[in-house]
Amino acid sequence: MSEIKEIFPAELDEKLQKGEKVAIVDVREDEEVAGGMIPVAKHIKMGDIPDNLSYFDKDTEYVFICRSGKRSKNVCMYLQDQGYKVRSMTGGMLEWQGKTKPKGEENE
Repeated sequence: MSEIKEIFPAELDEKLQKGEKVAIVDVREDEEVAGGMIPVAKHIKMGDIPDNLSYFDKDTEYVFICRSGKRSKNVCMYLQDQGYKVRSMTGGMLEWQGKTKPKGEENE
């Protein structure tokens, strides 16, 4: 099994502030994202990932986020085995210092 690439929250925030296009997927449960998500993130619960493989493109690298970094790493292992380019955000939303938005608000 190959290593899962990781990205630190500050590194991800810097990319977003520079205007880089980053494909972010938040795999937390509905009640967890109700408190706020990274504005450009797409919400697909961890358990729904296998049913949503059509959303993912094998030419795009995705950054996965959860509360602490454990579930996102598990999702990354699963998707990496399927041939997708993935990274897990170290420390999850507990470590995120950047902007958030309430779930349901349109991306700015």
